[in-house]
Amino acid sequence: MFCRNCGKEVADQAVMCVACGCDPRTGKKFCQNCGVETNPAAEVCVKCGVKLATSMPADAKSKLAAGLLGIFLGGFGVHRFYLGYVGIGIAQIVVTLITCGIGAIWGFIEGILILVGTIDKDAQGRPLKD
Repeated sequence: MFCRNCGKEVADQAVMCVACGCDPRTGKKFCQNCGVETNPAAEVCVKCGVKLATSMPADAKSKLAAGLLGIFLGGFGVHRFYLGYVGIGIAQIVVTLITCGIGAIWGFIEGILILVGTIDKDAQGRPLKD
């Protein structure tokens, strides 16, 4: 991994760059393969052609957890509560109760959609981590 501030190589687990003293995951954007500075909006390094790594927030929700919650407990809206959609979670409980359990298919289908990537964001718009 390369420091995003100065471009020097640092260990993957490093919390501080020994060359510049900053957090290596903040600042400018550098290619993790060749170390060249890149455009922050770029998806591919123009020098070596490697797909640039995207940073994932530490509190990102798991796609696998949300999908499995949807498949196994979707009738109770548990996956929606997990993702922060409280209103939809309550609606799924009500639909499941009114339909005597048949409405649970809604949560089951959403669980599958989460796992295949069709539903890929939480209630705050943050992407789900793999």
